[in-house]
Amino acid sequence: MIIEQILKSKGRSVMTARHNDSIHEIASRLSHRKIGAIVIVGDNGKVDGIISERDIIRLVAEHGAQALAMPASEGMTRNVVSCSSASTIDEIMEMMTNGRFRHLPVIEDGALVGIISIGDVVKHHTAEVELEVTAMRGYLATG
Repeated sequence: MIIEQILKSKGRSVMTARHNDSIHEIASRLSHRKIGAIVIVGDNGKVDGIISERDIIRLVAEHGAQALAMPASEGMTRNVVSCSSASTIDEIMEMMTNGRFRHLPVIEDGALVGIISIGDVVKHHTAEVELEVTAMRGYLATG
């Protein structure tokens, strides 16, 4: 299965923020939307970073409550790993496992077109496996 299929079923909506948005604003958006990461975009709309719940926890651990007033640019991951809509679930799982992250922006021709979470990957991988098991049972039952 390719990422394009996941985006078709889940949608292409991506929560974004700007460099100068505060960590508090970002934490509020994460909580309100019940999501785990927000992509940071520059004035040109290009992906400049990503900030996750883990990044916010790290900032608070290092700087205390003062971290909430810091801009996103001080807490975001700048070297964003991304994929394309043609990437496969196997490629994505390997990237997420090796990189130890749970969110992956989908970029096409330099533009942000979606985001894939580990939850999306697990859901669709499980559906694939269940479909294969059902097909095998049907095959075995008919002999």
